Amino acid sequence: MPNHSLAAFGLVGLLLFVPPGTSPTISGAQPPAVPVGISAQPVPADGLRVILLGTGVGPPVNLVQYGASTLIEAGGTRLLFDCGRGATFRLTEAGIPLGSVTRLFLTHLHSDHVMQIPDLLLAGWVVGGGRTTPLEVWGPQGSQEMMAGIEKAFSFDIRMRRDVDEKFPAAGIAVRSRDIGEGVVFDEGGLKVTAFLVDHEPVVPALGYRVDYRGRSVVLSGDTKVSENLIRAAQGVDVLVHEAIDPVAARATPRSPALTELIIAHHTSGEQAGQVFARVNPRLAVFSHAPNTPGLLSQARQHFKGRLEGAEDLLTIDVADEITVRRLPR
Repeated sequence: MPNHSLAAFGLVGLLLFVPPGTSPTISGAQPPAVPVGISAQPVPADGLRVILLGTGVGPPVNLVQYGASTLIEAGGTRLLFDCGRGATFRLTEAGIPLGSVTRLFLTHLHSDHVMQIPDLLLAGWVVGGGRTTPLEVWGPQGSQEMMAGIEKAFSFDIRMRRDVDEKFPAAGIAVRSRDIGEGVVFDEGGLKVTAFLVDHEPVVPALGYRVDYRGRSVVLSGDTKVSENLIRAAQGVDVLVHEAIDPVAARATPRSPALTELIIAHHTSGEQAGQVFARVNPRLAVFSHAPNTPGLLSQARQHFKGRLEGAEDLLTIDVADEITVRRLPR
C-alpha cells in the first residue's frame, strides 16, 4: 500500500475512534492513549467476573447502551455471551484484547445479539497479538449456518490476509460452531456452562445460560417472557442478569400501538422481573437488555427488596465471598 494511502487510513482510524467530546491530535502521529481497563484488576482467584459490555434493547442505535453482550471471566478463561452492536468497542474500553476472546455463546439469532460477530472474528484475528486458535461458537439451531454465511461473506478479506498479504495464522480465522440444545455445553477447568430454553416466542429456540465456577454462579436470561424454566435453572444462583422492558416508557414512544404491544408481549416487564427476582432470590439481581430508567427499577421494587442494579454498560461484577460492583471511569 502506498505511503499516502497508509497515512489516510491511519487518519480515518483516528477520527473514527476518538472519544466523544475530544479532538484528535495528529502531530507526532501518536494514537490516543488507551485508558486502563477493568482487566488491570485481577479476577478473584475463586470467583467469577461479569462485565455487562452492552445492555441496550433491540435494533435501534443507542450511544449510551450498546447492543446485548456480556463477558464472563473465571479461572483464566473468557466467555462471551452474545455479540451485539459495539461489543468489540466495549471490550477494548474494558482493556480486553479482542484476540483473547475465543469462546462465544449465543442466546438467539436476532440481529441485535449477533451483528458484531464479523468484527470479533476479523479484528480479533488481525489486531496485534491476535487470535491464533479458532473462534468457537455455541448457539441455538441455525448458528452453524449463520457462521458459515459470515465466513463466506468475508471470504475475500480472509483469503487475502491469510494466504496472500499479511499471512496471518490460518488457525486464528477458523470457526468451530455448533448448534446446541439444553444441557451442559462447556465444562473445562471447573468452569461449566449450562444452556436452558427460555420463552421468546415466536423466536424459537431461544436460550439462557447458567455459568458455575467453584461454587459461584451467574444466570443470563437472554430474551424471554417470564420463564418457569429459567426460574428452575436459576435456583441458588449468586447473580441473575435478566432482560426487561418498561411498558410505560414503551407506550410513550411514537411507535404504532399494535407493534408496541407485540414487542411488550415478547419480553418481561419490570414488575414481572421483580416477581422473578423474588422467586429466585439471588444475592444480586441485575437488568440487561433493558432500558436504564428509574421507572423500571421502581416497577421491580414492588416485588423484590434485595440488591438490584440497573442496566448499565461496562458495569462490572466480581462474584466471590462478597459481591463487588464497579463502574469503569468514562
